[in-house]
Amino acid sequence: MRVLLTGHQGYLGTVMAPVLTAAGHEIVGLDSGLFAECVLGPSPADPQGHRVDLRDVTAEHLAGVDAVIHLAALSNDPLGALAPELTYDINHHASVRLARLARDAGVRRFLYASTCSVYGAAGGGDSADLVGEDAPLRPVTPYAESKVRVEDDLHALSDGDFSPVFLRNATAFGHSPRLRADIVLNNLVGHALLSGEVLVLSDGTPWRPLVHAADIARAFAAALIAPREAVHARAFNIGSETNNVTVAEIAEQVAEAVSGAKVVITGETGADPRSYRVDFSRFRAAIPGFDCEWTVRQGALELADAYRKHGLTREDFERRFTRLAVLRAGRDAGAVDETLRWRR
Repeated sequence: MRVLLTGHQGYLGTVMAPVLTAAGHEIVGLDSGLFAECVLGPSPADPQGHRVDLRDVTAEHLAGVDAVIHLAALSNDPLGALAPELTYDINHHASVRLARLARDAGVRRFLYASTCSVYGAAGGGDSADLVGEDAPLRPVTPYAESKVRVEDDLHALSDGDFSPVFLRNATAFGHSPRLRADIVLNNLVGHALLSGEVLVLSDGTPWRPLVHAADIARAFAAALIAPREAVHARAFNIGSETNNVTVAEIAEQVAEAVSGAKVVITGETGADPRSYRVDFSRFRAAIPGFDCEWTVRQGALELADAYRKHGLTREDFERRFTRLAVLRAGRDAGAVDETLRWRR
């Protein structure tokens, strides 16, 4: 299958591309390259691809494509807060435009990387409170709101020939050749190694569902070839109930993985309204035999090993591997304009 993978030079795309290639697919990448240099360790071998902003995609980029896996986005809440209008322009409008172009080009399956953040302040403390895909969506950030809007619009585009699938990923973690240090487990492990403290700024009580980048890649690979009736125009939470944990519990796992590190919960940012425990059973039912392989503890150990092996520095941790810092540095240097496009 010839697959267009948007965001192939991002944190998840860099892990996903080789998984798809190993499964026998021909991968064509599409990425603006804003985060292509966020590499820790050896440079990854990227598939062939188009260097183009998502907002500038044309029908030519979809020629000969059988399926689209759409990862490209402004990828976290601080970026959405920095420029909410750009979040909607890129994450919402450009994503729906891509889907229309794909449908017009005869693409039959469109896998959309959504997020469990759409559940927002769903709460939940015991098993009865697990949030399923049919629960009310309560996004509390522009990032999560943009994902809800795309799901709605893609659902309206679905028909007998065009099958969108919405994969609501839990919060990602784990090593990728293109690192992100601004997601919770990756961040806490970095702080622990560099300072000896597992620093938690919230009160530690919010629930977070976590999922390893490699498990996300496996889930997309499975959804790509699943029977149409199993996945057509459906939403799926991607993750494992085992990895429904509080931020404080994540911190304790990190302290166990990084010898000598101490958990420090300052509580200075108060209680985070984003708190939810998630039910992941629908995807397992749709894809028999699928289950996530990575636990939070395993991920913390993997990250600590990778950080040590590749010599993570505080400068890199705070600037090169933090999305907001990368974009601000690009704008300050004049390389990126106010719309987050490369200057020519």
